[in-house]
Amino acid sequence: MASADADVDPQDVAKEFSNEDNPESTDYKVPKKVDLETIVKTDADDEALIKYKETLLGGFKDVKDDGGANVLLKAMHFKPTGREAISLDLTKTDLQSLKKNPILVKEGCKYIISIDFKVQRDIVSGLRYRQSSYRKGIRVENSTIMMGSYGPKELHCFNTVEDTTPSGMLARGSYNVKSKFIDDDENTVLEWEWTFEIKKEWS
Repeated sequence: MASADADVDPQDVAKEFSNEDNPESTDYKVPKKVDLETIVKTDADDEALIKYKETLLGGFKDVKDDGGANVLLKAMHFKPTGREAISLDLTKTDLQSLKKNPILVKEGCKYIISIDFKVQRDIVSGLRYRQSSYRKGIRVENSTIMMGSYGPKELHCFNTVEDTTPSGMLARGSYNVKSKFIDDDENTVLEWEWTFEIKKEWS
């Protein structure tokens, strides 16, 4: 594996990835930020709007405030079809340790990514997940996933659409990934680096 990896041109690897650079739409407008209490009190006599607020906010007053950021990332799960999920604990104090334990992934497997997080106090608008993958220092994949807006809740779970890992000799090898969660105000919720290795088989 190591010798084969040494002969691979990272520029060729980029062609094996199905996700092209995905700049965010310039048509998207950042909504005006309004505090939670104002939202709750607005149009209090509109029954349809009340139901909508209940769907978005739920029992927000019952959510425990643990301090710190409004959004707390809990975990990210790589869920390949037919196999157990591979999870990254995002509550660790030392996220650098994630780089030391590569995730082993079979080429050509179908998967989804599931993200667990908590919203503590106010609605978070336009939560996004950005990911850039690098091979030998060269970026081979860059993507942004729009997760949406969420009200306070102990546990939210977001699932991406199903995707397929790259396959073929050029795709096999080790990758460094830079991940980042941000909101519409460009506040960084969390960022970290991790690694994965694409292999011909799971073991």
